Amino acid sequence: MKLATWNINSIRARTDRLIGWLAAEQPDILCLQETKVEDAQFPTAALEKAGYHTAIYGQKSYNGVAIASRAPITDVQRGLSDGVADDEARLIAGTTLGVRVVCVYVPNGGDLTSDKFPYKLAWYRRLRAFCERHAGDLVVAGDYNVTADDKDVCDPVKWAGHIHCSEPERAALAEVLGLPLVDVFRRLHPEGGVYSWWDYRGVAFFKNQGLRIDHILATPALAERATACTIDRNARKGQDASDHAPVIATFT
Repeated sequence: MKLATWNINSIRARTDRLIGWLAAEQPDILCLQETKVEDAQFPTAALEKAGYHTAIYGQKSYNGVAIASRAPITDVQRGLSDGVADDEARLIAGTTLGVRVVCVYVPNGGDLTSDKFPYKLAWYRRLRAFCERHAGDLVVAGDYNVTADDKDVCDPVKWAGHIHCSEPERAALAEVLGLPLVDVFRRLHPEGGVYSWWDYRGVAFFKNQGLRIDHILATPALAERATACTIDRNARKGQDASDHAPVIATFT
């Protein structure tokens, strides 16, 4: 099974790029974030033509998540389903190919003094509670908007105490990992220094001044079956590219 996650940063702006990438990479399952489109405008037909079933949860102009799979997707859940009033489309879950797949777009948080930051930390607590309710093989993949540690940071001194790299955020991610879930990329690449996001501004991508904030987390038994996990830098190239690159994991 080949599973990928990609913050596409507007699926309507990048549908052709996405379809070409699917044809080249042939993932069995793809989690998408920041689709930035209401469900009625999602390019379902284009994905169906490419051979994928879809489960979508979108909103106008912001957020939006989706799962695409070569197999049907059942038991679809949209949102954290915890009774908390929240109209932001940030999580969708479904079962496909024998795996419970949760696609997440964790709030950015703005900065540590923003009123959006407590919402981010609370969202992490809600995510942990959501995942605790599920048994069996589980993958939680998406844009987590946080680095696990300084190995995921191009310049730890510069980023210290800033959004994506602060201790409260990393502690929140660690709580989710403590379920337990395994960071598949880190398990296979313990050395660090590989990134999934680069700022559009300046020449950050060309200087490899990035962060690894897109993660594929899996339950331990499933993570043990991972034979490869890569980040596709080529998908970040070009003027019409997302600022994120896809993360791709292969499981036996």
